[in-house]
Amino acid sequence: MTLLPQLKPVIPALLLGIVTVAGFAPFGLFPLPVLTLALLASEWQHTPQTAPLTGFAFGLGLFLAGVSWVYVSMHDVGGMAAPIAISATALLCVYLALFPALAGFLWRRWRSGAPLPDALLFAGLWTLAEGLRGWLFSGFPWLSLGYTQTPPSPLAGFVPLVGSYGAGFLVTLCAALPGLGGRKAKPLVLLALLIAAGIGLRGVSWTTPEGAPVSVSLLQGNIPQSLKWEPGQLERSLRTYADLARSHPARLTVLPETAIPLLFDHISPSYLALLRGQGELLLGAPQEYGQGYRNAAIGLGNGVPQFYAKHHLVPFGEFVPPGFAWFFTLVRIPMADFEAGAAWQPPLTLAGLRLMPNICYEDLFGEEIIATLGDAGVLVNLSNTAWFGHSLAQPQHLQIARIRALETGRPMLRATNTGMTASINPDGTIAAALPPFTTDALTVSVRAWSGQTPYARAGNMTAWTLALLSLIPAWRRHGKGRT
Repeated sequence: MTLLPQLKPVIPALLLGIVTVAGFAPFGLFPLPVLTLALLASEWQHTPQTAPLTGFAFGLGLFLAGVSWVYVSMHDVGGMAAPIAISATALLCVYLALFPALAGFLWRRWRSGAPLPDALLFAGLWTLAEGLRGWLFSGFPWLSLGYTQTPPSPLAGFVPLVGSYGAGFLVTLCAALPGLGGRKAKPLVLLALLIAAGIGLRGVSWTTPEGAPVSVSLLQGNIPQSLKWEPGQLERSLRTYADLARSHPARLTVLPETAIPLLFDHISPSYLALLRGQGELLLGAPQEYGQGYRNAAIGLGNGVPQFYAKHHLVPFGEFVPPGFAWFFTLVRIPMADFEAGAAWQPPLTLAGLRLMPNICYEDLFGEEIIATLGDAGVLVNLSNTAWFGHSLAQPQHLQIARIRALETGRPMLRATNTGMTASINPDGTIAAALPPFTTDALTVSVRAWSGQTPYARAGNMTAWTLALLSLIPAWRRHGKGRT
């Protein structure tokens, strides 16, 4: 009987987590996470002893609803038996829910009972828990709250300063101020000032365009993952991309990740010349490297080929974590043991542009993107999200790319197999995009941009500093209360 009062708020917290998914793409209800987290913070205030449990329930709802595409990739595409795929997806979501539970546990332990210090503590702990989730075991920062704040959110103005984690800190702070402070004046005034500052920052351009516009054709072949690596389907892939390149000529043609299911050295030079037309080419293909192979982006311009090798590999998709070789007996994942590229690699020069490629999942890691940015004027993401079928993964991934454009003040071009192929402006708005699951090409005009945003200089250090400083008032009050 003593457990019933603690279990009572679990279902509402679970539902709040599920509803929060609508704050992300494709729904884009960016104020919604502020509301749901405000309700969670209010629950923590009224029944602090349940904060770890309701934090876990909130996280479980969020991830069960928001990363259900993990099941799609393992079962629908990878062929894993449904009971095993369901269990694996559920275990992943349970693991991810431990991070908001940790935030709740520490909040309960360190809260002071004063509204403003406790609101700052809520925001700081939640942000640090998200950062830990984005780092531990190679990191899984998907559904970090900052990704909800793409334009037209007023908090998007802060992204070039503090990055996605900093934006997530502001989301949780905006939620905690009314959630823990009620109708008291100070928290509400601070909330209004944050929103006004964000609106003002939306008008600031941290970088500037340079050079002449260049035409770029982004090809979307829409080859089903179930057919892509079948030997009898190779001709279909070759013909699809050749037809798209021929009918959409540009100075630079971009193909998605592993677009041609052959090692790069096995692709005939005549076919590559056909893809190039009269321009230059950037394509994704596996590349032989020593005794193994790498997931690479290859640039073919006027000189020798240029290579970028994917550095941040996906566990279970691109490399085998120690002790998990058995996993690959249950699922069909071709070429699942890549070699990682170097942490720093130079930009590629194609069609007069300095391009910094990133491949699929790599654009989840903002600090890794700025670490390799150098003098690149354009970001290019090559992805194959066919692994996730008709799910939330495609629009969610596009939203992540919009945040990377905002953080760096650079345009981001995305060439994907099934979606979403797009051109993103440096302010995070979408210039143009193809409908997902269509066979087409997106031809856009893009210019290089130069200069550095504050985030490009400081990285995530600003967000971590904000989060740690926000713990100090509660610590001090908590300490005084114990003396």
